[in-house]
Amino acid sequence: MSHVDAQPGDGRSPAVTLAELRLPDEVRDRLGEQLASTRDPFGDIDRASARCHQAFGQLPLGLLQLLLDFGRHSDAPGVVYLRNLPVDPLLPPTPRDDGPSLGKRTFTAEGVLLGLSGLLGEPVGYLSEREGRLVHDLVPVARGDGTRTSQGSTVFLTFYNDLVHDCTGCYSRSSPDFVVLNCLRADRESEACTYYADARDILGVLDEATIDVLRSPVFRMSAPGGSVSALGEGHEVYSEPVPVLRGPGEFPEVVSAANGVRPLSLAGEAAFELFQTACRAVAHEVRLAPGQALLLHNHKGVHARSRYTAHYDGRDRWLQRTYVRRSLWDIRHRSVPGLRRIH
Repeated sequence: MSHVDAQPGDGRSPAVTLAELRLPDEVRDRLGEQLASTRDPFGDIDRASARCHQAFGQLPLGLLQLLLDFGRHSDAPGVVYLRNLPVDPLLPPTPRDDGPSLGKRTFTAEGVLLGLSGLLGEPVGYLSEREGRLVHDLVPVARGDGTRTSQGSTVFLTFYNDLVHDCTGCYSRSSPDFVVLNCLRADRESEACTYYADARDILGVLDEATIDVLRSPVFRMSAPGGSVSALGEGHEVYSEPVPVLRGPGEFPEVVSAANGVRPLSLAGEAAFELFQTACRAVAHEVRLAPGQALLLHNHKGVHARSRYTAHYDGRDRWLQRTYVRRSLWDIRHRSVPGLRRIH
């Protein structure tokens, strides 16, 4: 049995192709000109999103269709690596906290993020994550250095989905359908890697007995850190017993919590260790640089992030992230009146 600490990418090559797209220079420049006029989008996020959607709607038809197809077809790849995107002409220092960035004077990066999100569905803000903001600044934070969160840099952030606490006990019910990551600044040593393991590839390297256990409701997902603080007064909060894998073999869905997964049996413990090893074996690896973005399907696969060196000097790695739902209608019972936010 391969040890669970094997490095991502060791072993078998992924069977499900990562879609890699590059904007032609003239398309990048035209899109950048349109987004450069974007004012602070957070005053009227609906209008800003519509403006960014309008700009991205003018992409060449073939490229536009590929992005739309990624969002709507079950058999599409679970991840798109998009390169040669427009960038802000001048960036302020990387924020030292993961609160809202206050130093940016141009908003091209936010326009890229909102434009891509609009092709996939509706950006959504959860009050338990960054106070419900639609755009998240992902930066290393000294006080969270050793945590398994986006603040940490010295710990491998193991394969997970972005989940949302739900009072019904099923944390994948209200979670985002997609996660969009846009790179503003890379880490200076180029150590940081983002990984994505597709459930179809994972199934391809596991034996039937292990798959049967992973399809059984013998795992409890730890709630995200924000929900633990709000609901558990610092104590662990877990989901109801759920499977890690579900759905037909052709279109499987995977669920794994960043904050931890508790197997409820010895068989579940062994199967989950093999699951993590399989993720490492089949994962795609991307080192994001400015002008590059990743579009991740949050149900088709799980993602992870390597360790990297943080200096906390204003030049550290800086990504921005949005959560996207295909529709907000089926989580309308969690809406905050008058706001585009979800409890």
